[in-house]
Amino acid sequence: MVAKSVSPYSGGTVPDSHRSSLTARRCGGRDYHRPVSETSFQSRWLPALAWACLIFALSGVPSLGTDLGVWDTVLRKLAHATEYAILAVLLTRALSPPAAWLGAVAFAVTDELHQALVPGRAARPLDVAIDATGALVGLLVLRQLRR
Repeated sequence: MVAKSVSPYSGGTVPDSHRSSLTARRCGGRDYHRPVSETSFQSRWLPALAWACLIFALSGVPSLGTDLGVWDTVLRKLAHATEYAILAVLLTRALSPPAAWLGAVAFAVTDELHQALVPGRAARPLDVAIDATGALVGLLVLRQLRR
């Protein structure tokens, strides 16, 4: 019969302490490491929430114009689309692609409502459409990259 503290694979001559992690030994034998396949709330949601906070902060700036005329408008609309493409991709870490798109569009609506309250900014339905299109393009690019 082999004692519990001795490895049965060594014929009872080698202590089993080498088989548990240092963390497990320090925590009274309990190993607190999660399996690799399990992801935490932070790794799934934190990137998207941080990006949404950045978008919200930029929406609170009274004027982001560059006085470049037509190019200013084009660059700002491309920035809108890119912001929401990134948001939708980050949301896929926690949601299915259709739900990520809906979440990005819902955030675009609330973002435009927020802009209505900022002096020098306005809420524009066209911007929501541009954001929704950007989110869709982001998800389509992600799908192509995953193939």
